[in-house]
Amino acid sequence: MSAPIVQGWCPGAHRPMMSGDGLVVRVRPRLARLSVAQALGLCALADRFGNGTIDLTNRANLQLRGVGEADHQPLLAELAALELLDGEPGIEVRRNILFSPLYTHGDLTERLGRELTERLGELPALPAKFGFAIDTGAGRLLSGDSADIRLETGGNGLILRADGVDTGREVTEGEAIDRLIELAHWFADRFTPDTRRMARLVRAERLPAIWQGTQTGPVGEPLAPGDTTLGPLYGAAFGQLPAQSLAALLRDSGAVALRVTPWRLILLESARAIPAPDFVTRTGDPLLTTDACPGAPYCPQAQAETRDLARALAGRVSGSLHVSGCAKGCARMGRADITLVGNDGQFDLVKQGRAGDEPCQRGLTPETLKTMDLT
Repeated sequence: MSAPIVQGWCPGAHRPMMSGDGLVVRVRPRLARLSVAQALGLCALADRFGNGTIDLTNRANLQLRGVGEADHQPLLAELAALELLDGEPGIEVRRNILFSPLYTHGDLTERLGRELTERLGELPALPAKFGFAIDTGAGRLLSGDSADIRLETGGNGLILRADGVDTGREVTEGEAIDRLIELAHWFADRFTPDTRRMARLVRAERLPAIWQGTQTGPVGEPLAPGDTTLGPLYGAAFGQLPAQSLAALLRDSGAVALRVTPWRLILLESARAIPAPDFVTRTGDPLLTTDACPGAPYCPQAQAETRDLARALAGRVSGSLHVSGCAKGCARMGRADITLVGNDGQFDLVKQGRAGDEPCQRGLTPETLKTMDLT
């Protein structure tokens, strides 16, 4: 099995990534929210220019797949018309911001998010995957998600925290974005090719005491499919949203907006909860916690089809399941109880590990895996 190629960057709208079925074009919703008109427009573009699905990523972005190279510029024009495109590619690259999704109009999360978005041009040059989290609800919901600088609820107010350390710096709302930009400059002055994320840098170089010392607030209850005060949550198996089904759900539920999360959940603002057979609606459904990349033939590095097997095995594995098309393991960077790694049309089995770890069994066919004991 040849070693997979690590790209070191994520696709965007202006800078898409070529995959096995065409270009992957990423859309970064502002404040993790699309109006219903924007969401319906994106569904139409997925059908017109892509493969008819929209991917929901673990950074709460949306992706169109299967876009032809000749269609890229026309697609950008349509995204701009929907106000889903940054005019300046450099700003788009910097707009890696996670939002706690249960914010309300005008609250602290929204105010901080708007100010940070408006001041992205003041940030220094940062690695492509460097990102931010605004997690200022009553309970922190993003503590397990990828971000390098975090604005969070602290024990007595707002704190700014560098990822990789347990405590942060107490800040006021008025100075919060100034201090965030200051911490970003501290990182930019010191990172190396081996320390391109904050958590890695603070392991190699001590973070000054001024950025530490204030305890974080409590972690909130994880969200799950079902009703919230803002509207119903629906899950997306493998983060895949069928565009026509999503458009019908938006229209039939009376939603006024769509919010995206890093957990394969979408929130339909002010909507009615209605049946949605193409989405996950049951808390605890194993499809929502089973990880599987697009696999072959959609990814040129994948060496096996993944998602049909993942659907067949979901619920049969006691614990977490990750089905990866190659050893890179894009769908899940952390450990899983069971990891299956594509290898020349078959799979290698890793227990309690990652896709790149040494397998305990090799050369398993999908048929064998569907009948063997994976506990």
